[in-house]
Amino acid sequence: MDKNSNKYTFIFSGILVVVVGALLAFAAESLKPMQKENVRLEKMQNILASVKIEVEATEAKENFDKYIVEQILLDHEGNVVEGGEVGAFDIDVVKQYKTVKAEERLYPLFVFEDGGERKYIVPMAGKGLWGPIWGNISFESDMNTIYGSTFDHKTETPGLGAEINTPAFQDKFEGKSIFNQNGEYVSVEVMKGGSDVAGNEHAVDGISGGTITSKGVGEMMERTLNVYVPYFKGNLQASL
Repeated sequence: MDKNSNKYTFIFSGILVVVVGALLAFAAESLKPMQKENVRLEKMQNILASVKIEVEATEAKENFDKYIVEQILLDHEGNVVEGGEVGAFDIDVVKQYKTVKAEERLYPLFVFEDGGERKYIVPMAGKGLWGPIWGNISFESDMNTIYGSTFDHKTETPGLGAEINTPAFQDKFEGKSIFNQNGEYVSVEVMKGGSDVAGNEHAVDGISGGTITSKGVGEMMERTLNVYVPYFKGNLQASL
């Protein structure tokens, strides 16, 4: 065959495309187990970070198994789901928020214990300015006072809404409470700074220039935590 002909060029290009495509497909398939494991380890790291335990990926599983003593799954009304095929850790809260109807979503709850002290970790997902946002909120044993938090995103504006994943923003939630003195659920509002925020145990100062993302965090918390209220109240009353 004439190597200078168009026919030869097309055949050679076609074979090259098929070979390269097959190699890429093989590589992608071979790397899938490793990618899935990395996602699992990162999820463990984020859950632990909400209770102020920072670990490397290589230490994530060991510490997760050590400190997370119980994993609970709730339905959209706050009832415990027993004997399901899907475990709490397997729930992708971002995917559920984007694709599953509210009344069909499942809500994971992780129980952390260290030295006899328990904390309760709630994963959540919502919407920022440009795309999904997500995070974990941990509560003291009173299931009311926030102990720690982590928030993250992929597409928020650098220097503005993207600041939700910084300690400067996340630390503001520490010590805030989601129930008022009458035991009514009020969540924690993310709002512009000023006198309404100072001393308010149910509000934090939002990000300057990141109003929509800040409101997204507040909406995400209010909506998600509302599902856990029946479980929290039921367990608090049972402990009295």
